[in-house]
Amino acid sequence: MKPVIGITMGDAAGIGPEIIVKSLAHKEVYEQCAPIVIGDAKLLRRAADITDTKVTIRPISAPEEAAFQLGTIDCIDLNLLPGDLPFGGISPEAGNAAFHYIKTAVALAKEKKIHAICTAPINKEALHKGGHMYPGHTEILATLTDTEDFAMMLTSPKLKVIHLTTHVGLIKAIEMINPERTYNVVKLAHDTLTRAGFNHPSIAVCGINPHAGENGLFGNGEEEEKLIPGIEKAQAEGIHVSGPHPADTLFFRAARGDFDIVVACYHDQGHGPIKVLGLESGVNITVGLKGGIIRTSVDHGTAFDIAGKNIADEGSLLEAIRSAIELAPKEE
Repeated sequence: MKPVIGITMGDAAGIGPEIIVKSLAHKEVYEQCAPIVIGDAKLLRRAADITDTKVTIRPISAPEEAAFQLGTIDCIDLNLLPGDLPFGGISPEAGNAAFHYIKTAVALAKEKKIHAICTAPINKEALHKGGHMYPGHTEILATLTDTEDFAMMLTSPKLKVIHLTTHVGLIKAIEMINPERTYNVVKLAHDTLTRAGFNHPSIAVCGINPHAGENGLFGNGEEEEKLIPGIEKAQAEGIHVSGPHPADTLFFRAARGDFDIVVACYHDQGHGPIKVLGLESGVNITVGLKGGIIRTSVDHGTAFDIAGKNIADEGSLLEAIRSAIELAPKEE
């Protein structure tokens, strides 16, 4: 069985509908998965016309009705927006609709009717004006799944990275790291990859200081205090994890294939190597959501300035779909 991937349409005033119809015109997508769009069928039709993509938009009410055929895009049609929604501006209606696309996708994932969620971009200001006061996708997903302990994973074709901390300053990030968080993120990485079909995944934890502290030569013992106890706890449970490793060689080794995933301590430590490998191939993933729900996302915004002009590139969405296929649970 191919995994069923639910693709949310995002903010329809942006490029989401365009990159979705372009992506679902690629034969290889249907060879690897069964895609369903959650959005507004009329706006997908408009996007197909704008991009001259030869597809039929087929409104459905449930995944069981989907045809999963190249040339036909199955859309769970929530019918929330007007067909002439203006491009390129903040729309409370579009922000509200984007929230409900996500909410519907989460409900389908909870019911195991889809195996992963792939999200087109939303706009935070439109989301707020639409009545939904969340910083972004991750917080919406965490609330809808009643999840407190989650993590950001970034992937590219050669490298996977999961983060102990993300959008905080460096000093604050180091303060936030502790053995419990280290253990929890290592376990999230292990469980996510195991469900995705990896056999005994190999996990490497990156050091905080240069040379991972070099036995106390650099730093104030952060590796010994904050990382090693969490690593040892995971090892005691049979998880294949090692470290802390020096950052200056670890990412090269992981991209070479020595490890399946790297645990990065802070935002730039993990984001930098992924983006050096290619901005167009990076994918943002939320892991740890209750129910084992996987969410992947494009690594760009709504691009209001080019919406409706048929110049948006679908490459990042194709990579996000590929990652959703790879990480979708395989046990069912």
